[in-house]
Amino acid sequence: MSTIAVGPGFPGDGQNYSGNFIPALWSGKLIEKFYDATVLAAISNTDYEGEITSYGDKVVIRTKPNITIRDYISETDPLTNERPVSDAVELNIDKGKYWSTVLDDVMEIQSDIDMMSMWADDASQQMKIQIDSDVMKAIRDDIVGNTNSGATAGAVSGGINFGVTGAPIPIDDTNIIDMITKAGQALDENNIPEQGRWMIISAAMAQLIKRSELRDASLTGDGVSILRNGRLGMIDRFTLYGSNLIPRDAAGGTVTNVLLPGETAVPFGHSHGLTFASQLTKVETLRAESTFGTILRGLQVFGYKVVDDTAVGEIVATGV
Repeated sequence: MSTIAVGPGFPGDGQNYSGNFIPALWSGKLIEKFYDATVLAAISNTDYEGEITSYGDKVVIRTKPNITIRDYISETDPLTNERPVSDAVELNIDKGKYWSTVLDDVMEIQSDIDMMSMWADDASQQMKIQIDSDVMKAIRDDIVGNTNSGATAGAVSGGINFGVTGAPIPIDDTNIIDMITKAGQALDENNIPEQGRWMIISAAMAQLIKRSELRDASLTGDGVSILRNGRLGMIDRFTLYGSNLIPRDAAGGTVTNVLLPGETAVPFGHSHGLTFASQLTKVETLRAESTFGTILRGLQVFGYKVVDDTAVGEIVATGV
């Protein structure tokens, strides 16, 4: 991560300018706040963030090759050898978002609160909302029609109905657990590891789970039912993450993938399937040209890629 400081800084404590603003420390604080709030960091692998230095970077990811397994028969011709080839996947850091704020000198002197810290908190939250929302909408186009989505999902069975646009699955408290376990079945049929699975649910889905048969503590193995303690935790090997940013009406990126009114896309998968990389590449201060004040601005660059669509899927549902 690189940071750039230009011009005077701001201590943010309501006192006169002291010149002690340190962009590197501030950028670290913003990164921490960003990841405390984001869902993407929890559901994806972020192994390649250290490679990012600026907008427009490209990270080449090497994948594991598929080794051919052959029958062995003694006293036959020499063994067949192969040279495994790893396909390269490119992760483009081709997206970016920024904020830019100005603190007037008069406000700096007269303020009795930490203005910059307050603005940084809000910038981090708003950045999280924008990036989470953008990526969760966009990944739908990368997984539409795979074995973990649609009306004939299931790499082996082909008989799991996860709903499609125009024919969604109505979800209520009687079938919500069934749908979660079917998502687990779809990943099982693709031989996806059990550890690291996730599902992003809305507040409405969380409420349905609390009203389902899991409200009984004996079914969850917990001493206190989720109806009382509100803790969802893990169901059928999925760690559940709550978010108000899962795609809803008209959130798809293509004509055939647009959600209709009342439809919600419920994403699920394994952290192996999605690569996400984000970096706060610039935090800088400078004197404003059009007013007497100090500008603090930052640039967050990011990129994402579904590197294995057998490890990511979605349920198109109504009622949630």
